[in-house]
Order: sequence, then structure tokens, then C-alpha cells
Amino acid sequence: MKQMSKHYESEFKKKIVRLHLEEGRTLNGLAAEYGIAKASISNWVKQFREECQVNNKAQAEYDCMKENLQLKKQLAELKKENDFLKKAAAFL
Repeated sequence: MKQMSKHYESEFKKKIVRLHLEEGRTLNGLAAEYGIAKASISNWVKQFREECQVNNKAQAEYDCMKENLQLKKQLAELKKENDFLKKAAAFL
């Protein structure tokens, strides 16, 4: 029996791609949370990256997503360091 493929709106696809690229969410996690095939999400990400090659606006958006992810990781690391220093200062 052939399964019918679902049609997802472009805004929904962009949201999923953004969650993956900007927030660092895994494909498996997104697939489980939204009930979407992992392969579909992977294809959407691939299509977005290909679009970035020819569309300057999409490239700027992709660069912004990458920078946001990097900054979020950096912030989390700095928070850990800050918490560690607070605990160390309590012992002194």
C-alpha cells in the first residue's frame, strides 16, 4: 500500500530548519517532536542551504542563524564558568 505524502507549508518548513540550524536541535529530536520523517527535515535543510548559494537574502539569514547558535553556545559556556566561580568564591 502506498503512503500519501504530507504537504507542509513553507513557513512550517522554515520553522523546522531554523530550529535545527539556529538552536542546534537534532534531526531525530525534531522528527519525534513534530511527527515528521527525519529524511524530510534533512531534505528541507539541504534545500535551504542550496538556496543560500543563489539567494543573498537566504545566505544572510543562514549566516545569522549560525551566529545565533554560536552565541548561544558561548553564553551557555560563560554561564557555567560564572557558576563555577561563584561556588569557588563561596569557599574562600
